[in-house]
Amino acid sequence: MVKVLLVLFLAGCAASPASAELPVVATFSIVAYDPDTQELGVAVQSKYIAVGSVVPWAKAGVGAVATQAYANTTYGPKALELLAKGEAAEAVLSRITTEDKRAEVRQVGIVSAKGDSATFTGEECNAWAGGVKGANFCCQGNILAGEAVVKNMAKSFQESKGELADRLLAALQAGQDAGGDTRGMQSAALLIVRDGWGYGGFNDRYRDLRVDDHAEPIKELKRVLDLHRQIFPRPGK
Repeated sequence: MVKVLLVLFLAGCAASPASAELPVVATFSIVAYDPDTQELGVAVQSKYIAVGSVVPWAKAGVGAVATQAYANTTYGPKALELLAKGEAAEAVLSRITTEDKRAEVRQVGIVSAKGDSATFTGEECNAWAGGVKGANFCCQGNILAGEAVVKNMAKSFQESKGELADRLLAALQAGQDAGGDTRGMQSAALLIVRDGWGYGGFNDRYRDLRVDDHAEPIKELKRVLDLHRQIFPRPGK
């Protein structure tokens, strides 16, 4: 009996998520900071179920992070911890990827609460893969229709006006209009943080919205945002 249990235990370990090859979070995202309101945010879309459970990380007054491809979810908390200590986005990016033996299959974007940004695409990410960055934002994606996806996202963000949430979703739509993820659409998420703007003023999670499985996730996320805005308008309005 002991031998049987041991065999079953080892078989279970071999099949555990920690040891199995995980599905790639092939996606496109934008990470951004609004210097006028101090909001930090991440918006993401993917042909992957519940992408919001993996990609977006943010902390008010510190920064925002998107970790994707064969995502290393430790990138989120590690990057935010380093940003909180005053390190610049590029330095943080260099450190977390250097310490990761599988960095070449990762993709990550970082923006600090000072507006500096950094984006990284490992050489083994599935084509097309890459990113662009600018003051207060960065965009990145993999298994995309082409470079136009991230370029259109960047252009949309830089030229758009209004609330950060609206600008991020407009950027997602611009990326989708350029071809998006070549496999299609499935889920999308939006995370916006600002100190004291969370539920009841107890935390920083101002908008934390997810569409986990939908034929048109960006459109559905916009609908959910409008509903959320009706119940939770911007503070001071």
